[in-house]
Amino acid sequence: MPPGSRGHGRGGRGFKGRGGSRGGKGGRGGRGGRGGRGGRDQGRTSIRTENRPKKIPEAEDPDSNPETSDDPELRSCEDSEEDLGSDDSESQSEDDIVAAKPYNLLLQSLVTSNESNRRNPKRRKLDPTQTEENGIILLDGEDLANEPEEEEEPEEEAMDIDSDNEDQSDPFESHFASPSPSRLASISSASKGEWKDTKLPKSRLLGNAYLSIPGGSEQTTGGRRIEGLKDLNLKKKLVAEELTPLQKSLGQLVFHYVDVLYGERTLGNAEELRRMYSLHALNHVLKTRDRVLKNNARLAKATDEEIELRDQGFTRPKILFILPTRNACVEVINALVDILQPEQQENKKRFHDTYYTPPDAERISPNKPEDFRALFGGNHDDLFRLGLKLTRKTLKYFSQFYNSDIILASPLGLRMAIGDESDKKRDYDFLSSIELVVVDQADALLMQNWDHLEHIFKHLNLIPKDPHGCDFGRVRNWYLDTNAKYFRQTLVLGGFVTPEMMRLFNQSMLNAAGKVKTQAEYTGSMVDLGVQVRQTFTRIDPPTPAADPDDRFDYFTKAILPSLLRNTSTSTLIFIPSYFDFVRMRNHLHNTPISVGAISEETPVSSVARARSHFFTGRHSVLLYSGRAHHFRRYDIRGVTSVLFYGLPDNPLFYREITGGFIGRSIGEGRATEQPKVRVIFSKWDAMKLERVVGSKRVRVMCTDKGDTFEFV
Repeated sequence: MPPGSRGHGRGGRGFKGRGGSRGGKGGRGGRGGRGGRGGRDQGRTSIRTENRPKKIPEAEDPDSNPETSDDPELRSCEDSEEDLGSDDSESQSEDDIVAAKPYNLLLQSLVTSNESNRRNPKRRKLDPTQTEENGIILLDGEDLANEPEEEEEPEEEAMDIDSDNEDQSDPFESHFASPSPSRLASISSASKGEWKDTKLPKSRLLGNAYLSIPGGSEQTTGGRRIEGLKDLNLKKKLVAEELTPLQKSLGQLVFHYVDVLYGERTLGNAEELRRMYSLHALNHVLKTRDRVLKNNARLAKATDEEIELRDQGFTRPKILFILPTRNACVEVINALVDILQPEQQENKKRFHDTYYTPPDAERISPNKPEDFRALFGGNHDDLFRLGLKLTRKTLKYFSQFYNSDIILASPLGLRMAIGDESDKKRDYDFLSSIELVVVDQADALLMQNWDHLEHIFKHLNLIPKDPHGCDFGRVRNWYLDTNAKYFRQTLVLGGFVTPEMMRLFNQSMLNAAGKVKTQAEYTGSMVDLGVQVRQTFTRIDPPTPAADPDDRFDYFTKAILPSLLRNTSTSTLIFIPSYFDFVRMRNHLHNTPISVGAISEETPVSSVARARSHFFTGRHSVLLYSGRAHHFRRYDIRGVTSVLFYGLPDNPLFYREITGGFIGRSIGEGRATEQPKVRVIFSKWDAMKLERVVGSKRVRVMCTDKGDTFEFV
């Protein structure tokens, strides 16, 4: 059973400690750092497996290299980079440098200087199962410090290069390789926040879809129509099944490198979406690979020293998957393997041992809701990061980030790798050349710490602090012009859209090719509850979102609390989605005559059992219940005869489970002597949540009508 999550913005277990999170000598993070519970800085969720790193004393290593990252996953190996699409091409010779343009000469001199001053770190192969080596903390054995990679075949022999001719109609060519002048000109509008919004034709599969393009762009649709695999410009070695109707509709956007915020992910279409973006990611990696290798061959044969081929970014990683749990990572990798079908998989057993369900893991009850079992099934640890490296025949797991083509990570795992602003040593250069970001199950990430995700996006596509062996003469001009974020494609998939996702859409999804958001039409989760309940919705009118918490608390203390004090015979459950509101309410009610129990994601199991028992027997007339507690535990609370939603949940299923489930059980057990009541406090700032509960047709009236009370039976 997954424990509760630590709330957004609370202490967590420290980014600033000296424990070292993943093998960095005296690095960041680890448990026990500054910012514990209630401390400073962002918290972390506490979905975890038992094999987590323990804090160990910092050890001085005389062989440590101060110019390399603290995290061995991030260190660039000294091994051969002559494999799949490496952006770390060999440095030019001195003759090449002399013939280069002045700007390239300056950049190349930085590389030469950097490499001459760099000491080669000593290499030692670690036992994957050990947890401590020279002050390095390993996460479930998944980090190997300075592990030497196997020697690989020369580039020309190691790779099978597709002989496909460059097709200018291929979105890869028009978006990354040879962007049109109009595409480059639209960057200015995107940087200024000048977007034109167009509603796309309504589709049964995509619901309401809105396309935003930079001002001045002539694009009017999301991309060319897709009828089948032949329209996708796929690399020949990829094995793909025929597209489903949803993949065709959404693929029209995805395979044309348009940003997408998709708010209609369900258990039924999750696999379709996963296979679609996995196919897209692999296709992008292989095309990048082939372009680099073809140009390497051209340069080797060229006699013209002035030839200029720009086909790379600053660093090698091109794809970033941000996922909620290790099990979600397993599902994505299984899709990648099924499509790529590599002849060999290196470190596969180690991946299986550290990412699949531990043998002694607690099994989830089949009585839990299906979405709960899907999210928390398997290994639900939320602290991980993993690099994948592709070669001609091999898929290698646990490759160091600067040698990886694909990075898969949880927000917390990647946040710990990047570090905090106040950390002396930080490393996020490996994110400088990411060209595709996939955020799957974004609604689940909301219940962890959304700040981690925003922190990651702030560090994408920045100019690297160190060259990392980059051949600047091969770097695309729009990278050098600091415009990479306007070419990066971002896909955000979730079961619904929230204000946090919309902020990400508006501030971080800046693709010059355009961006699309989709949202379903809702009938409302309050319909067909299975029981007859009087539901009363009361609107408060705070002038700004910042004023909402105080206005909501003021309304509760003046309009609702007096009735709770008068009538202590009812068993009232108060659902509070925000942890900060939960703490405020708990502290206030403890100073009243009301007998109150409280269950949050932080409440110990023994205290939860006691609170539930006392509420069921009537010793507590009020039970406070946090949104994260329901997300991470899905308790089936007995004895509920009335419910107050202090705020609406983001997930509309929670409303149905609490209203129809909890009250329905009390009715079935004969505990409800009067007609059960549900009361909801909402404001216009809750419009998105409200729409999912009451339905798309009712929400506008309820947010704008002169009356402030709406009753449904």
